[in-house]
Amino acid sequence: MDEDALEYHRTAPPGKIEISTTKPTNTQRDLSLAYSPGVAAPCREIDADAGEAYQYTTKGNLVGVVSNGSAVLGLGDIGAQASKPVMEGKGVLFKRFADIDVFDIELDLDDPDAFVNSVAAMEPTFGGINLEDIAAPDCFTIEEQLRERLSIPVFHDDQHGTAIISGAALLNAVEISGKNLEELEVTFAGAGAAALATARFYVSLGVKRENITMCDIDGVLTTQRAESGDLNEYNREFARDLPEGDLADAMEGADVFVGLSAGDIVSQEMVRSMAADPIIFAMANPDPEIDYESAKAARDDTVIMATGRSDYPNQVNNVLGFPFIFRGALDVRATEINEEMKVAAASALADLAKQDVPDSVVKAYGDQPLQFGPDYIIPKPLDARVLFEVAPAVAQAAIDSGAARVDIDIDEYVERLEARLGKSREMMRVVLNKAKSDPKRIALAEGTDETIVRAASQIVERGIAEPVLIGDEDDIRSTIANLGLEFEPDVVDPESGDYEGYADHLYERRKRNGVTRREAASMIRDDTNYFGSVMVDRGDADALLTGLTNHYPSALRPPLQVVGTADDADYAAGVYMLTFKNRVIFVADATVNQAPDEDVLEEVTRHTAELARRFDVEPRAALLSYSDFGSVDNEGTRKPREAARRLRDDPAVDFPVDGEMQADTAVVEEMLTGTYDFTDLEKPANVLVFPNLEAGNIGYKLLQRLGGADAIGPMLVGMDEPVHVLQRGDEVKDIVNLAAVATVDAQDDES
Repeated sequence: MDEDALEYHRTAPPGKIEISTTKPTNTQRDLSLAYSPGVAAPCREIDADAGEAYQYTTKGNLVGVVSNGSAVLGLGDIGAQASKPVMEGKGVLFKRFADIDVFDIELDLDDPDAFVNSVAAMEPTFGGINLEDIAAPDCFTIEEQLRERLSIPVFHDDQHGTAIISGAALLNAVEISGKNLEELEVTFAGAGAAALATARFYVSLGVKRENITMCDIDGVLTTQRAESGDLNEYNREFARDLPEGDLADAMEGADVFVGLSAGDIVSQEMVRSMAADPIIFAMANPDPEIDYESAKAARDDTVIMATGRSDYPNQVNNVLGFPFIFRGALDVRATEINEEMKVAAASALADLAKQDVPDSVVKAYGDQPLQFGPDYIIPKPLDARVLFEVAPAVAQAAIDSGAARVDIDIDEYVERLEARLGKSREMMRVVLNKAKSDPKRIALAEGTDETIVRAASQIVERGIAEPVLIGDEDDIRSTIANLGLEFEPDVVDPESGDYEGYADHLYERRKRNGVTRREAASMIRDDTNYFGSVMVDRGDADALLTGLTNHYPSALRPPLQVVGTADDADYAAGVYMLTFKNRVIFVADATVNQAPDEDVLEEVTRHTAELARRFDVEPRAALLSYSDFGSVDNEGTRKPREAARRLRDDPAVDFPVDGEMQADTAVVEEMLTGTYDFTDLEKPANVLVFPNLEAGNIGYKLLQRLGGADAIGPMLVGMDEPVHVLQRGDEVKDIVNLAAVATVDAQDDES
């Protein structure tokens, strides 16, 4: 592990972070705007109003991670220089989880006053200060003085991070165990910075101060020890009028144990001495005060256990807190991170743990079930939803408490946060908002599948559509109960209802294709794909999703046979939306037509352009080949060339289109407009129509895997009613996204 870590850090370029530019610097004009003389303009604006620094500089998204290396976790007092890898690592976490930029500042200063003066002098640079790995009691003095002197947030993560994350765990542990915050007896092992901050925070959550017993290496913090001068000015606030005793004495009868001290200091006998259904947070790293297996095995009742380790359930990991707390604070230009903001963060984390966990998170943690209960009381660090829950809660608390300098619309703020995590989220937000404005009835053909049931729950929760689960009703309701989901499903069971009319409908559609009336009845009863297709064709549902447990061709066949293509369409096609950091493209056809002629290519281009507009993207279409505008003339290149000509000559086509052209010509502006100034495309294409299914499928997968694109789809276009075919392995989020697309399709059909 050590050698791997050293190699990781020394691989060129050394370290883990770098500075990158966010504006063009390719021309002399770009450089003149970036520096002299153009830079004078924003300087004058800021000179006139210091608040304009948030408008014209990185201040509003820049945090200083500051340390003197006097208390580095697991390493102790290693000094400022040796602590730099840790502070760079903190910067990585800020960027990875909340898109916050960081300068790491290592100060070779032991004197608290000198440290405070140095940090205070840097206030114009930063939107916030994250203090890190500073020994107690200096960390208390430094934070207090900086909070008084600075008008930007100052946050000592070693104190408050653990407090907030374990506070979220406490809220849920208390709920699960049926205990009451005000009645909890809480014992702490450790009386340092993290322990004191955590104890204070628990009081903010509702724990009574007089019910907290704190122990240090010398035993229980008592009033006698405080009076004798044995305690410092900070930990004496938790001294209790109790007889002297050790940790074993303090744990007897306690409801909660909080360990922020050293490993292997708690025995099974001490755990057995606690109250019924104890809550144990053994957070010493790398070795907890008592290991997970020993604590669980010590008793026959329910032990709710959390540690600081990732290899056990309920990891108390500070990365669940600081990136998102600072994100919310920065975005309202908060003057501080106050107690209300911390409580809001803990409450948001606690609430998130009760929600259905995305498949991507489950996969990241070994496909182990993650469901609210004793072994899942806080979210996992890799859960991207933490940003959308914690940051808005912190921002709202800052506004409500008066710490914010700007007011924001929280709903709009969530959308901006999603855009930070990728263009695909930003694009899907457009469709999700449209779907919510007029939800439609969406039939889910594979209604007994667990993933489909979970997706239906989220569709209902988010107000995207009205899902109809097709399948055995007892199985569906049993799955909902086993998953702990709380929604009342709309279930249609083909085997228990009277669906003779559906059999008649299917028979009329397929009787001249060899299907008898008896076979039609059997198909309706036994194949939910046919049932769902008839349901949509009869108007009993507005759209259909299917295919999660079937091969794509077999899932597509029933809708094509029953629903068919639209009146103005002869062909269906599969389209993927691929999103990059600053670009969106629609790729067709990647799933349906193997060897399209010019008629198919023309129609597919029209339908794909219509789909782009549902995402509020104005289409610019390119029909692709391996030649540019006739440079090669054969049957293959003539098809896209002819399709492009027809589209350009059609007055009803109100979007730019051209071809045939090579892929790089279509997407690189210099090649497109510099070499081919006659083209109808003035900007790079965002609708790419491939010459055949093989090229389309290969192309989109290369763009996704090597180009780093996020893929949404395939979205089926050209159908008479909205139908989308899922792919095996699709996750809940994919199903929810396609349900939103289907709803918008249905809305457009009504208009």
